[in-house]
Amino acid sequence: MKAKDVMTVDVVSVSPDHSVRHAARIMLDHRISGLPVIDDDGRVVGIVTEGDLMRRSELGAQALAPVDRQFSTEENNAGAYVKSHSWKVADVMTEDPVKVEEETPLPRIAALMAERGIKRVPVMRGGHLVGIVSRAELLRVLITAKFDATAPGDDAIRRSILTRLREDAGIKGDELALTVADGLVHVSGAVSSQSERDAVRVVAEGVRGVKGFFDHLSLA
Repeated sequence: MKAKDVMTVDVVSVSPDHSVRHAARIMLDHRISGLPVIDDDGRVVGIVTEGDLMRRSELGAQALAPVDRQFSTEENNAGAYVKSHSWKVADVMTEDPVKVEEETPLPRIAALMAERGIKRVPVMRGGHLVGIVSRAELLRVLITAKFDATAPGDDAIRRSILTRLREDAGIKGDELALTVADGLVHVSGAVSSQSERDAVRVVAEGVRGVKGFFDHLSLA
């Protein structure tokens, strides 16, 4: 799946010249935790989030403002003051946010969120905002995901498990004794780590038609 398959297309945004109060009101009204910031030319110039607004002086939390390592201490203090006191979105937003294209695969988006510690990414088409993907959209994919198709029958289940062990988990299934009877999977043999042991179980449990998994493995 790609960004275009899951993105929210009715994106609520703010202008860099809007007030912080206006941004907070929109977040509350729409029950969202972040907003893309769009300039007069339609460009995404930033993201403003609940996290940015939690550093406000009104909350007595200006000391929580992040320190940008590229500036001196004096400039850090000044920058923190601006973010905690300014009433202009442009001053508190995160500039130059991570953006993706419509064709960006979901695994790449999930990796970007994990790497950058972010919760949402604007989706672009030809330089214009067409949607947004948040962690919520990825969670919806998770809860609606279906088991991969597997042909019926114990032999098909066994072949599917062995293939996935080899190709997906990097485990040589021919070193294991794997039997399937009426959908019940029994695996014995030796694996090199608890992680490999867990991977065998996860692979088996993810195959359609498996009714139960019995672990007779030992650690080498």
